[in-house]
Formats: sequence, C-alpha cells, structure tokens
Amino acid sequence: MYSYNTVLELCKLADEHHTGIWEIVLNNETEYFGKTRESIFSELRGRLAVMERAAYKALERPYDTVGNLIKGSASIQERYTRENGGICGSFINHAMALALSSCEINAAMGKVCAAPTAGSCGILPAVLLSVRDRYALKEAAVLEGMLTASGIGAVVMKNATVAGAEGGCQAECGVAAAMAAAAAVHMCHGTSQMCANACSFALMNVMGLVCDPVAGLVQLPCAMRNASQTVNALISADMALSGAPCLIPADEVIDAMYRVGKVLPQTLKETAEGGIAATPAGKRLSSKIFGGA
Repeated sequence: MYSYNTVLELCKLADEHHTGIWEIVLNNETEYFGKTRESIFSELRGRLAVMERAAYKALERPYDTVGNLIKGSASIQERYTRENGGICGSFINHAMALALSSCEINAAMGKVCAAPTAGSCGILPAVLLSVRDRYALKEAAVLEGMLTASGIGAVVMKNATVAGAEGGCQAECGVAAAMAAAAAVHMCHGTSQMCANACSFALMNVMGLVCDPVAGLVQLPCAMRNASQTVNALISADMALSGAPCLIPADEVIDAMYRVGKVLPQTLKETAEGGIAATPAGKRLSSKIFGGA
C-alpha cells in the first residue's frame, strides 16, 4: 500500500510509478479496504449516478425548500444559458446551473453526494459533468477524476478541515473547488504536478471565505458559492494546464487555509450571526421563516 499524507507525497508516488494520482488513490483503496478495483469502480459509478441526477433534476423545474430561498435558481440559470449564453458563454453558465441544481435538491431534502460536504455538493459534480460533456470523455476518465479529487480531499482531511463550522466556507466550497480543479486537470491529461497546482490556485482564490448562511439554512449564499466555486475550479484548472507557475505548494496553501479558518471569529463559521446572515435583509428572511423579532 502506498503511504501518503501530503499532496507532495501523493504527486511523488504518482511520478515514481509513472501513473496519475488516481491510480495511487485506487491502490490504497484496494489495499486498505480489501476490495477489488472493479468493486471500487462500481461504487464510484453509483456515486456518479447520484451526482448526475442531482445536477440535472432541478434544471427543468423548481423544487420547494425551507423558506424557498433558492427555489428555481437552477432552472432560471439554465434558461438564461439556453436563451442567452451569457457574458461567460454557455459552458460556464451551464456549469453554474448544474451546481445550483445540486444545491436546490439538497435543500429540498433530495439525495446528493457530499463531496466533501452537503453544503458544497454542487461543485465537483458540475465540474466533472461539464468537462466530460465538453470533451465527450468516456466514463473511465470521469471515474479517474473522482479518484483524483478524493486524493486531494483525503489530504485536506488529514491535515486541515472541510467543515464550515471549523474553517469557514473556504474549507467547504474552497476545498470542493480544489478537489474539482485537480479532477479537471487530470481529465484534460494534465500532470500530477498540474493537479497539485490547480488545487493551490483554487484555495488561494477563496482564502478567508466565511460561512454565513442566512437563517442557518444551507441555501443562501451557499448555492451561489457553489456556482462561483465551480467557476473557480475551472479557471484554476486552466491556469494549471497552461503551465503557469505556482510558487506556493499545495500543502502550504492547505495549511494556510486551516490557520486562517482557526482565527476566523465564530460569528463567521456557520453560526448565522455574521456576514450575509447578519444583514438587515438576512435577518428579515430568518424572521419570516422561523418567526421572532
């Protein structure tokens, strides 16, 4: 079994064995859990199916959520994509719609794949599916992307956190973007170092992002951050694939993210006591939903 605790070690193992990060992760899974490669790929297909259903389910019609703070956001975005294409073009706008759909389904108590959390459930699926469709990739490439993402996520869990209550939204949506960026790089035939660089770029771009859900619900601004961090993942992947240098190693960025999360005040870590949640409009929405002054 390959042993790794950092992104650097993960990349070194991949390079030493002339393979990708995904293969190192897969080998560890087979050895640690005593499963076959085929059984692991079967489980990945099951998770991918959950991701795909959630990413497309709310594109055609709205779903009721508590307070309906994001009801219809996905279908509105998808309609705009089809009718207009948007400033950023149909690829980016459709990817955002996929992310919004997963968030809407999550808020409607539907089934999602927490990757790494339910609050960030739209980012990895949106990136995987949009990159797959853009390049007409086979399922194997998507599954390898999922394994690549899981390797990055495992390192973050080992050395930092993915919990908004502990590290802010940078630890939820930010880490999801880092995982997705690495997956996208692999799916586009990037090197293991490029995957690591994409992880770095994505986390740098979101450093310090607070967790401030209105009314304590995982809807607003959570869904919009899923959409924006989907875009963050895609542009971070592009920067890495371009060969742009990354002067701060991924492991140091992960450590920085963790330290920043530690010093964030509790009001900005999922308590709904600060940020957007504490605005006059945010308070009015909370009172409307749950009552109170």
